[in-house]
Amino acid sequence: MDFYFQAGKLALGSRLRRLSERLTEDATKIFDLYEVTLDPKWFPVFYVLSHQEEASITEIAQVIGHSHASVSQIVKEMKKKELAITNKSTEDGRVNVVKLSDAGKQIISKIENQYLDVTQAVEELFLETEHDLWKAIEEVEFLLTDKSFFDRVREVRKVREHQHIEIIDYNSEFQNEFKQLNYEWIKKYFEIEESDYQSLNYPDKKILQPGGHIYLARYEDEIVGTCALIKANSDTYELAKMAVVESKRGKGIGWLLGQAAVNKARELGAKTIFLESNTVLQPAIKLYQKLGFRKVVRQPSPYERCNIQMELKLV
Repeated sequence: MDFYFQAGKLALGSRLRRLSERLTEDATKIFDLYEVTLDPKWFPVFYVLSHQEEASITEIAQVIGHSHASVSQIVKEMKKKELAITNKSTEDGRVNVVKLSDAGKQIISKIENQYLDVTQAVEELFLETEHDLWKAIEEVEFLLTDKSFFDRVREVRKVREHQHIEIIDYNSEFQNEFKQLNYEWIKKYFEIEESDYQSLNYPDKKILQPGGHIYLARYEDEIVGTCALIKANSDTYELAKMAVVESKRGKGIGWLLGQAAVNKARELGAKTIFLESNTVLQPAIKLYQKLGFRKVVRQPSPYERCNIQMELKLV
């Protein structure tokens, strides 16, 4: 069975590479057919230089969409074949510019018929196809510029993993997980403080009974995250004790916990949610900002580690 038929869209990159290699092999034969002494991979650089007197490596790289290192290597190879030369820019002595040598310029007129024939052959090939490959490539390249394929795969992965994350209400059987999840991150960066001991050792008394709420995140039958809403007054709650197991970070667990807490605060009639954190916890700060929290100045915090306070207005 053909590998690409079996693997399907999973092998998109490999299949495009195979097509590219096939076209490159033919391109080498075509250059030989027209007695043009160019390596196919040099063509983009040659084409740019054939349409302007000179250009820096950076400029060429930007035009053809290659890396600076790739263009630099091509220029070295073209210089070795005496098809290109480099000089210092007259405008900026720190910049090297590239231009075609006399031998390189001689190729310009020699290659014109090749351009005509290749263009016609491509057009005839496309006439035989049901779909317009050129337009499809342009469209895909545009879409990947807006959002890379890596980002797209990462988003799909996160959606899939979200399906296995369950946000559940706290009960006393999870008291140890609630405590250990928070002890883990606090001890890693700071010191356990008295307020921590009180809320983590006595969550029913310190959080739930006064009107707060605790959520837990369960992933593949394991408690991997938690957060709490602590009631400050009738319309203000604190988002606190948010923690996610280090090995499970990056799966959007904190985001789901945060959303659940914000929704619960609305349900409880809150107008404001505040939190107290430390800027060393950059991923957490970014998460809070994504949830809508903004930096504010409130009354002094009971936590020594706190150096930033944030609020989310619900009304």
